[in-house]
Amino acid sequence: MTSLLETGDACSLIHRTNLAVFENSRAGRNTGIICTIGPASREVATLKSLVEAGMNVARMNFSHGSHDYHRQTICNVREAADIARPFGNKRPVAIALDTKGPEIRTGNLAGSGEGYSEVVLEGGSEVTITTNKKDYGNCSSTLIYVDYENIVNIMEVGQLIYVDDGLMSLEVKEKKDSQTMICRVVNGGALGSHKGVNLPFSKVDLPALSERDIGDLKFGLTQGIHMVFASFIRKASDVNSIRSVLGDEGKKIAVISKIENKEGIDNIDEIIEASDGIMVARGDMGIEIPAQKVFIAQKMIISKCNLAGKPVICATQMLESMTVNPRPTRAEASDVANAVLDGADCVMLSGETAKGAYPLEAVKMMNDICREAEVAWYSSQYFYDIRRYGNTGLGLLQPDTPSDRIIAESTCIAAVDASFAMKCACIVVLTTSGKTAMVMSRYRPLAPMLVVTRDEGVAARLHLWSGCFPLHYTQPRPDAWMEDVDNRVRFAVVAGRNMGCIKDGSKVVVVTGWKMGSGSTNTVRVLTVDSKGEFINKNPGE
Repeated sequence: MTSLLETGDACSLIHRTNLAVFENSRAGRNTGIICTIGPASREVATLKSLVEAGMNVARMNFSHGSHDYHRQTICNVREAADIARPFGNKRPVAIALDTKGPEIRTGNLAGSGEGYSEVVLEGGSEVTITTNKKDYGNCSSTLIYVDYENIVNIMEVGQLIYVDDGLMSLEVKEKKDSQTMICRVVNGGALGSHKGVNLPFSKVDLPALSERDIGDLKFGLTQGIHMVFASFIRKASDVNSIRSVLGDEGKKIAVISKIENKEGIDNIDEIIEASDGIMVARGDMGIEIPAQKVFIAQKMIISKCNLAGKPVICATQMLESMTVNPRPTRAEASDVANAVLDGADCVMLSGETAKGAYPLEAVKMMNDICREAEVAWYSSQYFYDIRRYGNTGLGLLQPDTPSDRIIAESTCIAAVDASFAMKCACIVVLTTSGKTAMVMSRYRPLAPMLVVTRDEGVAARLHLWSGCFPLHYTQPRPDAWMEDVDNRVRFAVVAGRNMGCIKDGSKVVVVTGWKMGSGSTNTVRVLTVDSKGEFINKNPGE
């Protein structure tokens, strides 16, 4: 009896009933893994292990550390990438600069000096919030300095102030003057110096970029970073401010907007349009909006990015318990898997790799969970949906759409469709600018895309897009263009064999242009690989 899956009439419900729990997962992984690099992971030997375990992007958190510290870390990442050989191949590793952003913090505890100390805020007690700078070093259980000068003006009586990642909450009871408020401690706790402050449901008017952020971005330009993770983006103009600082020198740097508060969620459509990608930063978001709303925001933002063809990252506390334990909780494993099933292009590790006791184990676990989740992803249904409803798909292209874009979209759709119909092992994409691979990623082929480019920066940035396995090709160009095409395709086939996705007799979709250079992609071929890595022009048995 022919199954519904074989006839193509299956729904997602039927697809899930056919999942085989104990079968081996796929050889490759389409979802990117971003690792925050810190004291636990910044040595070259550790970084090499992380690359070989599956790290694609190395995140530098500029909320901590000096420029000298980050300069050395970036050098270490590049050295590790040069010697690492995941699947037997050298692969580029992207460098991401995560800005500090417009943070609000408390002052220092009175008498704390150089050491660490705490005071206890008792539930039900009163505490004074002040922005008077003379009280910066006088914080206590009854007085807290906050470095946001306009906090009294934007807060209303009855609103809540969250301190130290939401561990403590204060309710505004009275505004005394332009610098002072009286608050009631709703949830108490131990308060240390220089703790973060969140103001949920309030429109904070801090600039998107501080002087420190501007200095960090200019430093990043000198270090050849590939992308910026922009913290606390609230509107499209915040993104434009970052692009202005990066200027022409940084015009190829991808700007990924971190959505962390209600204002960012409210303005998500304009932010997606202005950005190169989005990060669902669930840490501060879970304080700024009710915790039970975070998963709704996650699904909404990911879906909007999928429709727009922009890469989207799911981040924060994904394998949090692995900071101190060698195995994650079952809920954490499910969280990672569900982010993949929601449509995230990348997932991110924070403290797990920056300061945790098990950074390598965390990356391996993330890799394994993603591979399993991708098997459960109903690729063919998604392909149908994105073709029909995607706002840059052929069905919704405007009359003035440039012909080269229509050709590129059509070519990518044909390639993905062929990969499903022929059950191809992979899709080989030859690209100059990376745009063909980015467009194709939007249609989420199940087969991995082996993307060959001579531009190392393009290769690194492609890690943001689901399904892209960037391969940096360094061989000189021969005089004959078609010879160069054949050489690059063979290079991809060797890499595919090393990865385990190409075997003798495997069918491969090859996507190329009709001439040298960007913007010429229009050719799709389905070829069969023989035991020598050469292509058979016709299928075996014909």
